[in-house]
Amino acid sequence: MPTPKVIIHPVVSAAFEENCFLVHLEGRQDCLVIDPGLEPEKILLQLKHLQLMPAALLNTHGHADHIAGNAALKEAYPTCPLIIGQGDEEKLTDSAKNLSANFGVGLTSPPADRTVREGDGLEIAGFSLTVLETPGHSAGHVVFVTQGLQPVCIFGGDVLFAGSVGRTDFPDGSWEQLRTSIQKKLFRLPDDAIVYSGHGPPTTIGQEKRSNPFVGLNA
Repeated sequence: MPTPKVIIHPVVSAAFEENCFLVHLEGRQDCLVIDPGLEPEKILLQLKHLQLMPAALLNTHGHADHIAGNAALKEAYPTCPLIIGQGDEEKLTDSAKNLSANFGVGLTSPPADRTVREGDGLEIAGFSLTVLETPGHSAGHVVFVTQGLQPVCIFGGDVLFAGSVGRTDFPDGSWEQLRTSIQKKLFRLPDDAIVYSGHGPPTTIGQEKRSNPFVGLNA
């Protein structure tokens, strides 16, 4: 049986150039909305244009630029579950912890409908996803990894970027944790696995293992 084709539509929000991803399988209209950012109207317009129906809102972590669109999406699709890692759940409703208070915004999100932890599985919109806990950028950061698809897709938030890594200078950040998350978890995934990061272009695990100046083999 051929592997279903994954279709990914990035929606980039201004200010922090944060990537929201609308993800669905070819031939299906139900989709994942991953990290809805600071311009939710763009996300809603794209959903309408593509005739997609969100089946879940997935937050890789609770920083403001990745959760800012949650409220608008939940208002438009109230039965769509909001899912985040257990360790970052409190950031949804606390503007100091999600860092928006630092910018004088005071942004909050609706609370989570479900929290996830290491090894949890999700079956949504035809996808089988495994959760990996990847602290370092934030204490409760998680990534969502597709199962049964080729190549593997990693929705990685702010852990690993093309040629870079996530910041660790926030209150619950840790460089040692971030490096461990990348080298002990992400780098054990297949080399051709595609990383869809929260900022910047996609990359692959193999590319970052070979050449990432912070965590690659020659770092």
